[in-house]
Amino acid sequence: MSTNLILVRHGQSQWNLENRFTGWKDVDITDLGKEEAKRAGEQLKSEKIDEAFTSELKRAQHTLEIILDTCGLQDIPVTKDKALNERCYGDLEGLNKAETAKKFGDEQVHIWRRSYDVAPPAGESLKDTYDRVIPYYEKNILPKLKEGKNILIAAHGNSLRALIMYLEKLSPEEILKKEIATGTPIIYKLDDNQNII
Repeated sequence: MSTNLILVRHGQSQWNLENRFTGWKDVDITDLGKEEAKRAGEQLKSEKIDEAFTSELKRAQHTLEIILDTCGLQDIPVTKDKALNERCYGDLEGLNKAETAKKFGDEQVHIWRRSYDVAPPAGESLKDTYDRVIPYYEKNILPKLKEGKNILIAAHGNSLRALIMYLEKLSPEEILKKEIATGTPIIYKLDDNQNII
């Protein structure tokens, strides 16, 4: 018996559009983001989904709401937890990425954005994000998959990147090359031992 684990990164947010570091700032999705969420819902209409998880940030929650409405699944249990939040960008939050590169230098900003274990000032690295996402997944989501439930997670680029790293057993170098598009479902079919088929 296989189960499905479906991951969706939230639709385009206002700050994605403005090319700003968002992190834990609670910014909503744009009209395009709403369209992306609706498209994701259309793609998932034929999938059986028993339960959903999302972060405490409204861009992920709003995306999930639109997906569930589109699929006619308003009644399934939804759990919101800050463990699934985007990585915290600390002092960079709200700053335009191009301006930040001018201020700190392209190389430094690239390191903050794309290294595995170097955090921006007062923020989190991808490793820090991994260290909160994976224990949450193992404690709260994995048991549901073991029960045979199909799970949808609507979250963020870096929280999902951490989860994909774990699921696909990727190295820090491999995960940093992985781009996760907004509003595009990734469906993992898992076997009885929760390994990817």
